[in-house]
Amino acid sequence: MSLPLPRPFPPMEADPADEIPTGPDWQYEPKWDGFRCLAFRDGDVVELQSKSGQPLTRYFPELSSSLAALKPKQFVLDGEIVVPIGNDLSFDELLMRIHPAESRVKKLAREHPSMLIAFDLLVDDRGHSLVDEPLRARRPKLEQFADRVFEGDGVWLSPATCNLSEAKKWLRSMGGGLDGIIAKRLDVPYRSGERTGMEKIKNLRSADCVVGGFRYAAKGGYVGSLLLGLYDEDGLLHHVGFTSSIQAREREEVTRKLESANGGSGFTGRAPGGPSRWSNKRSTEWEALEPRFVVEVQYDHFTGGRFRHGTKLLRWRPDKAPEQCLMKQVERESRSPLNLL
Repeated sequence: MSLPLPRPFPPMEADPADEIPTGPDWQYEPKWDGFRCLAFRDGDVVELQSKSGQPLTRYFPELSSSLAALKPKQFVLDGEIVVPIGNDLSFDELLMRIHPAESRVKKLAREHPSMLIAFDLLVDDRGHSLVDEPLRARRPKLEQFADRVFEGDGVWLSPATCNLSEAKKWLRSMGGGLDGIIAKRLDVPYRSGERTGMEKIKNLRSADCVVGGFRYAAKGGYVGSLLLGLYDEDGLLHHVGFTSSIQAREREEVTRKLESANGGSGFTGRAPGGPSRWSNKRSTEWEALEPRFVVEVQYDHFTGGRFRHGTKLLRWRPDKAPEQCLMKQVERESRSPLNLL
């Protein structure tokens, strides 16, 4: 008997929100700072799938072994891959796993084993799909599954609460691996690939952007800034701003990475502007890239279709597909307050 879900299977995602939604139909969970993962167990085969539908199995062999050691021969879990380092979770260690050399991956797996923090059960141990059931039915089944099945350090159950005070406490204690909280409607089934019935709340504003191009620094021949893009509903990539907060020690490596994608179409919608009285020819020149790289940036204001100021580079996101970087992430803030009149 094969699993009832197709592969790849797009996970259900959350919309960004400024405030925690309240009411009896909401459940709250910590937002873990890791790689979103769907874990498929079908007989002796374990497959790990990223948010963008790409295989992750070869990068986390120790996690695959942990899942293969569980007693049930069939199940699908939705969760987050994290790497604990001391009392914190290290996103940098996760990034190091996305490496082509198998020997390097095995070495990292031995030094800092990963784990899966599970927060949803999509197929149970009898091979039955649960995706059409509401969360208020799926969550108890996940907890029962975890009580019976989870052993050792490889797979853990993510906590959940309907207590607003507890959720606020999680939000206040962000850091060390907590990225905020996720609010989920209890009456909503698992809607693959949709952003309905789930909201994510952070204390900082961040957006995942495509690197559509870059500019060289005035001196040194290395990258000076990344040019950021977001896709609209028509699939056009619009230039929305830049980030220049690249560590000096990383500029040479980042430059080589970017130059490997040189010659792409760059921005298919709004492109970086031309010369002005405040700029010179050198400062307006930029290199167009293939849309291969995604970065998460922190920002303070988005209006008029762009970040009003330079953004802070938080991290590279090899686990996220460029086409997932949509203008919808910042739509809420793009709306004029005059629309409320």
